Amino acid sequence: MPSDTVLYQAAALCLTYPDEDFRARLPLLREAAPQLREFVDHAAVTPAAELAAHYVRVFGPTDRPSLHLSRWGEGGAGRYGMPPVRLADLYRAAGLEFTGEEQPDFLPAVLEYTARTGDTEILTEYRDALDQLRARLTGLGTPYAAVLDAVCAALPAAGVRARHDGTA
Repeated sequence: MPSDTVLYQAAALCLTYPDEDFRARLPLLREAAPQLREFVDHAAVTPAAELAAHYVRVFGPTDRPSLHLSRWGEGGAGRYGMPPVRLADLYRAAGLEFTGEEQPDFLPAVLEYTARTGDTEILTEYRDALDQLRARLTGLGTPYAAVLDAVCAALPAAGVRARHDGTA
């Protein structure tokens, strides 16, 4: 069974815009993270233009499920989790450079941080947001729901903070 680190990195890649690089990685993602095979298999057989259009329909900029975790606060008011400045500080402290192309609470960035550090603190803090996003994606019937299912299944129980150094 692959480590959760591999799952988090693979999930980060699955939740990015499906460009040519994304499509080239599909065979590796399929082998590295069996938990994501449902989504990866769907992406592999879906024509590139159709997959890209679906991504935009699901995660587009207006009134769609957001991959920005802080937007999942009460009523979508953005009251969950750490302030973006604190997230950026955590990334820097871990030696990761945040380019600013997206906000620090962008789920693929959070997943990549988690994969590189082994620290699930951010994902655990945003657990309610992840569950809301997963429910919304499931309700839409999108294959992206399977990615959130796998991420949520790998997270420690609420209130448990797992770190790469083995402490809880």
